[in-house]
Amino acid sequence: MQKMESLTDFYKEKMRPVPEGLGKSPEHFNVMRWPADAGQVLIPPAFSRKDFYKIKLIMGKTRCHYADKTITITDSALLFASPYVPYQLERLEESQHELFCIFTESFFHQFGNIKAYPVFNPQHNPVYFPTPAEVVAITAIYQRMETELHSDYAYKYDVLRTLVYELVHTVMKMQPAPAVTPVGAVADARIAALFMELLELQFPVNTLQAVVNLRRPRDFAACLSVHVNHLNRAVKNTTGKTTSACIAARLLQEAKVLLKHTQWSVAEITYCLGFESPSHFNRFFREQVSLTPGMYRAQA
Repeated sequence: MQKMESLTDFYKEKMRPVPEGLGKSPEHFNVMRWPADAGQVLIPPAFSRKDFYKIKLIMGKTRCHYADKTITITDSALLFASPYVPYQLERLEESQHELFCIFTESFFHQFGNIKAYPVFNPQHNPVYFPTPAEVVAITAIYQRMETELHSDYAYKYDVLRTLVYELVHTVMKMQPAPAVTPVGAVADARIAALFMELLELQFPVNTLQAVVNLRRPRDFAACLSVHVNHLNRAVKNTTGKTTSACIAARLLQEAKVLLKHTQWSVAEITYCLGFESPSHFNRFFREQVSLTPGMYRAQA
């Protein structure tokens, strides 16, 4: 199971060198182009989720896979990548060019709610097809980002936030690209794999501030932009288990670890695992192992 890609992973594995000071602050912004500048190497991305946002102008034949959908790009397209939807780019020709900016959600702290825009919503199509004239205008925005980023202006990051919003609003006036959904076993396997990845990425729960938010099949279906019946069928066909059974098994596994290896109270574990109340957690646990959480902890 592939872990969520962090900014550090991105720079180390795909875009070198790693910027100085990365990780010292949760806020981060950068703008880059590919073919990369001298000394940098861009490695084709694997199918994974990131813990940062990316807005990418792709120029060249490419196939974009996200959730259970595929979009073929024959000329130019804008891709809006968020931490909520895994995607993969399949380059179909060598002569491809990209301009992209990456940033964390913290970069927009107190500067609006960037993730609320439809382009970053898991329920929406993240790929847009600009016209040639729009490509020129979008390229100019990226060029302004590059100039501003390397300037000495004290408030340049405020300007960069404004430019990101300008890019978002420019693209939102366009129509999203049409997507094709694969059929049969291939689509089922992809959806099931993405479901298992989203499930696993919530664990381990290693602080009292970490809370499991995705607990119901419809929560996962919303993140994957598929109908819950589609998700349930894909998981059942691929794993032989229901979606609810997979979720319950992973919650039980984590509950046992927390009861055995931490001093957290049952109420604290209840909260971190997303149960409504200790009584709900007790009932769930007893149904699974025929013991209350307290009895299991005493035996362990």
